[in-house]
Amino acid sequence: MSEPMSEPHAVEPGSMTSPGRLVATLGGLGAFAGLLIVLAFGATQPAIRAHRAAVLAEAITEVLGEPERYDTLYVVGGSLVTTPPQGVPLEDAETVFLGYRDGAPVGFAIRAAKAGFQDTISLLFGYDPATSRLLGMKVLESKETPGLGDKIYKDMRFVGAFRDVEVPLLGVKAGGEKGLPGEIVMITGATISSRTIIKAINTELERLRPVLSTYKQESKP
Repeated sequence: MSEPMSEPHAVEPGSMTSPGRLVATLGGLGAFAGLLIVLAFGATQPAIRAHRAAVLAEAITEVLGEPERYDTLYVVGGSLVTTPPQGVPLEDAETVFLGYRDGAPVGFAIRAAKAGFQDTISLLFGYDPATSRLLGMKVLESKETPGLGDKIYKDMRFVGAFRDVEVPLLGVKAGGEKGLPGEIVMITGATISSRTIIKAINTELERLRPVLSTYKQESKP
């Protein structure tokens, strides 16, 4: 003989959470989580900026061949000045860096960036206006394919090719060298990433060379 079915219990009206209270609770938790993210972001920014500044300083020293010191110059209105532009946040101001050795300028360190195979490639290169030659190149940031595209900063033969080379640069495939000025042999299997480096440098120099040359002339005694 089957047992009688139990009658359903009625839910007390006061025992249910109202939709308004639920929304308020979730909203409060979301706001608290957002506050924690903002606080964490603000707390880590000084350390992040300090790290980036240290990386940049090391790169400037490297691409300029270990200068004794360097000055930060700002690109303003088609010329170089020693003071930041007014009304522009310091981190947004366009800068170049002029290195010195034995009191004489050795060249400029210039930042460049261009879209590569995976993402934007950021780099720094040294340039001597007196000889129209590069002094060196260093990749600052890259997300190119490991084992292929990342050779743009791991292959020291490729990196070294940007030292003491005439500009503008000309990318050539391995075996296709003709002995022309500015030739850079691109990395087999990473031609897009290699070409991106070359184009980024050529583009920045085409834009900035008149500015750099003008500053050089103004700096003469």
